Amino acid sequence: MIQLKSEREIRLMRRSGLAVWKAHQIATEMVRPGATTREIDAAIAAYFKSRGGTPLFLNYPNHDEGKPAFPAVTCMSKNDAVVHGIPDDVPLKEGDILSLDTGVRIGGWCGDAAYTYKVGEVAPDVQRLLDCTQAVLDLAFDLLCVKTRWSQVASTMERYVKDHGFSSVENFVGHGIGRKMHEDPQVPNFVSRSLRGRGDFRIEPGLVIAVEPMVNMGSKQVKMLRDHWTQVTIDGKPSAHFEHTIAITRDGPKRLTEAPADDELELLED
Repeated sequence: MIQLKSEREIRLMRRSGLAVWKAHQIATEMVRPGATTREIDAAIAAYFKSRGGTPLFLNYPNHDEGKPAFPAVTCMSKNDAVVHGIPDDVPLKEGDILSLDTGVRIGGWCGDAAYTYKVGEVAPDVQRLLDCTQAVLDLAFDLLCVKTRWSQVASTMERYVKDHGFSSVENFVGHGIGRKMHEDPQVPNFVSRSLRGRGDFRIEPGLVIAVEPMVNMGSKQVKMLRDHWTQVTIDGKPSAHFEHTIAITRDGPKRLTEAPADDELELLED
């Protein structure tokens, strides 16, 4: 059941969204050849703690019996890793790409966003992959202004990715978000049989969703590594991931995890 948020609740969610934005600014300063994802994860963990926030990913349950809970504050997925990568001590190197996904709960409300970072200079085809993935997220945001149902947005996203010669991952989708990280509805970046039916939903004020296209250079298929979390492309080709928490208001869609306006700077303080 979709839980629509009031304007007041959306304003409260903006505080957690800004904390996630700040976490990505910390990462921006740290991502470079020689840095490790464990160092970046620790810095973001320290920032969330300073804000009194609860990391959404740390100890997130793995519902497969006997499998470990997620051990970090961020998902750090390098190169052919699509999502759910675990931070480690392997230094980043020139030409890598790093998809960093993180979220936090502040004041009872959640924010969640992902960004794929370049480590130094990357190959031209990798740059095209990043450009396409970021552009399809921006496209989804623009379509939320004019479309009435999510299936209309998802079908355009899927076509955009295909037209650029890439593939949309179908194993994972976006999600509603609010007091919990994962709420209804599911938010796919492609059209499936379920989305053509009862899985479709209206775009209306109060809807808050995490839109997160994951785009592969090659096959859309993925496989899980032995750590029970990291998902990699089945053909070893690169993958990119961008995400924003987006609220639909009476004045149109708003990215809750984007940079602050001048009158919002106080929301970054304790």
